Amino acid sequence: MDSVPSNDLIAFKSVLSSSKKIVAIAGAGLSTASGLPTWRSENGIVWRKYDSLALANKAAFLDSPSRVWQYYHRIREAAREAEPNEAHRALALFSVSERRERVATGSTFTLITQNVDELSERALDDVLNHRDKSTLDARPDIIAMHGRVFDVVCTAYNCGYREKCYNSPICPALEGTEKIVDAGVPEPDISKPDLPRCRKCGELGRPGVVWFGEVPERIKEILDLVDQADLCLVVGTSSLVHPAAKLASRVKEHGGKVAVFNLERSKRDEEADFLFLGSCEKTLPHALGMDAI
Repeated sequence: MDSVPSNDLIAFKSVLSSSKKIVAIAGAGLSTASGLPTWRSENGIVWRKYDSLALANKAAFLDSPSRVWQYYHRIREAAREAEPNEAHRALALFSVSERRERVATGSTFTLITQNVDELSERALDDVLNHRDKSTLDARPDIIAMHGRVFDVVCTAYNCGYREKCYNSPICPALEGTEKIVDAGVPEPDISKPDLPRCRKCGELGRPGVVWFGEVPERIKEILDLVDQADLCLVVGTSSLVHPAAKLASRVKEHGGKVAVFNLERSKRDEEADFLFLGSCEKTLPHALGMDAI
């Protein structure tokens, strides 16, 4: 019989207050309240007639860069229109040592996100813009282990140039492609020269995300952080995508505590010490003491 994690908020806050090395592992559920579907939701798993999971890989891009770029154009546009929610804001506030000291004295914190939407980064920007930057030792770090959808990476082996691009659309040929398909017109087949190009060498660019089968960004650093953590917050993730799915287990293996914040139960919940079900934009701010700012 599976063990039942605690939902005792007072006990969690006691653990939080004594923790010194804290990490958070965030997934798509963190951005649900911002209007972005999760990979496993009805609106997230299928795009047009294609399985979204089948498009997020190198083979799909080689087969049809036009289709894959249209898919990521849709994600870029949705992320542009979305706004960070209260869970993003709570994690951003918790990232600032001055604020974290009030609830977890002498602690460090790193947010490791699987999300490519940059809403966590935007929430942090907003928090820092309302604070005296002269009091900050350094900008809090956010590790986007699956990359960022607003990055463009050159596909040329001898180049690999990466740049940030927030243009909407990223190239003229992608403008309105969702509307064209929604109107019942066959999928546009955009030629490679009209797709995003590397500004350094002119070769074809690809979305700056980590596809299935690729190594996550900064994975060695992530594993080092997890292996030192005494508290792991799991926020809005189904724990199905590897290697992120095993990070909380690594914390447990060396005696750390795990607290899960999810809309509903998911795989490996029984391994957690604490489980808080409900919308994370409601549960997380209160649990972290970031709701009275």
